[in-house]
Amino acid sequence: MPELPEVETTRRGIAPHIEHHNVSSVTVRNRKLRWPVPKGLNKTLAGHSLQGVDRRGKYLLLNFAHGTLIMHLGMSGSLQIVTADTPLRKHDHVDIAFDNGNILRLHDPRRFGSIHWTTNDVLEHDLLCKLGPEPLDKTFNADLLWQQSRKRKVAIKQFIMDSHIVVGVGNIYASESLFKAGIHPRRAAGKVSHERYEALVNAIKNVIRAAIKQGGTTLRDFTGSDGKPGYFKQQLNVYGRKGEPCTRCGKPVTHCVMGQRATYYCTQCQT
Repeated sequence: MPELPEVETTRRGIAPHIEHHNVSSVTVRNRKLRWPVPKGLNKTLAGHSLQGVDRRGKYLLLNFAHGTLIMHLGMSGSLQIVTADTPLRKHDHVDIAFDNGNILRLHDPRRFGSIHWTTNDVLEHDLLCKLGPEPLDKTFNADLLWQQSRKRKVAIKQFIMDSHIVVGVGNIYASESLFKAGIHPRRAAGKVSHERYEALVNAIKNVIRAAIKQGGTTLRDFTGSDGKPGYFKQQLNVYGRKGEPCTRCGKPVTHCVMGQRATYYCTQCQT
């Protein structure tokens, strides 16, 4: 599933090709995504200028003067900038064509992605209004985590993966951040000290920044490619390294399943 760094890389990849251009047409080949694609999108968007492409959590926000198109890539979705002569592939479900000849094409084999239209304040939309802060915002800090974790028995890994606490800390990034902060993934969130939350916040910010930075250098743009940044091949300390030596102490990395998600950690470096 695309995580926050992948979605941010998508945003940066598509924005220069479509921002400040008018929509010429919208073609919907399959409305049956996670939720049905809104009817009448061509009438809604044609002739209107795309003012900007933003992101909230793992949602892309295409902003127009009269409303916002909300897009989520689901588990297998991707966006690609193509032209009219680009051959269609199976699962190319939606095209948004612009007056400069570029087409924003949604490809989604598993159809867990979604498209929504709102004319209200987009941040008050049901999908966005309860999301926690962005991990790179100043509002995401140790004070926030410490206060929200008091008396919480939930494991710290699941706590930081809760989008109501903070958005975008997916499975890989949670494992890597906890390793950098030296915190065992099963430790109860309420048992983590303020000092250790400071280390964890710094670790999360550094891991997310590194993933976004690497995405921006390894994926030049979204033209002539399949539009998939994938998981960035950053240097992983624990994730996917079961049985391999810890990069810090040399002890074999341990693996378990938490909340149906693979979890990797070092029993010596993380307590």
